[in-house]
Amino acid sequence: MLDANKARDDLEEILKTKEYTVYYESKGFIATWWDHAKDWIAAQLEKLFPAIDSASGASGPILISIIVIIISLLALSTFFLIRHTRRTRLLRKQKPLQSMKEMNWTYQKHLEEAEKQEALGAYTLSTRHLFLALLLYFHEKGLLEARIWKTNWEYYDELRKVDLQKAELFFKLAHFFEEVTYGERNVQKEEYSQFHNEARKVLGDTGEENIL
Repeated sequence: MLDANKARDDLEEILKTKEYTVYYESKGFIATWWDHAKDWIAAQLEKLFPAIDSASGASGPILISIIVIIISLLALSTFFLIRHTRRTRLLRKQKPLQSMKEMNWTYQKHLEEAEKQEALGAYTLSTRHLFLALLLYFHEKGLLEARIWKTNWEYYDELRKVDLQKAELFFKLAHFFEEVTYGERNVQKEEYSQFHNEARKVLGDTGEENIL
């Protein structure tokens, strides 16, 4: 009997130690947080869907699914925000015209070189010349002023002041051009074809017959 009492006393002392009390306190905090989270989500569901009698009675799996969806949407939004920020930063940094030779070429000559490289399957070089053709075309039309020291972001800003629709298309094509030229992106035929057609539409010729 004395041994049993001693064992009980020893067990009580063990349960009072820091390791056990911290464990149960932590467990209690998590459980409390989860209860609050479920109550908050249930309250929001009641506001969104008044026809539901009691959203607070929703089962745990349903609430977990909702939380997972919310977290996934937040993660997806964060991903697109980071990608957009990275691309915008790239536009602010790089200068598409690298030499006076590229600057002095007419947009028609860049188009001819783009078609030549395209026929050889050199889509990276073709992308560069086609984009420069588009840039110098806008320059010739007076929509922007091409200069070696300017970045694509500066060109976009100039275009935005005179033609918002062309500016948005330029912004999209500039992203592709930057990724191919500076991001070492391996250009596939299908994505190049889309870039090619969109650029040629601006230049007044879809040029679809040139796609291999």
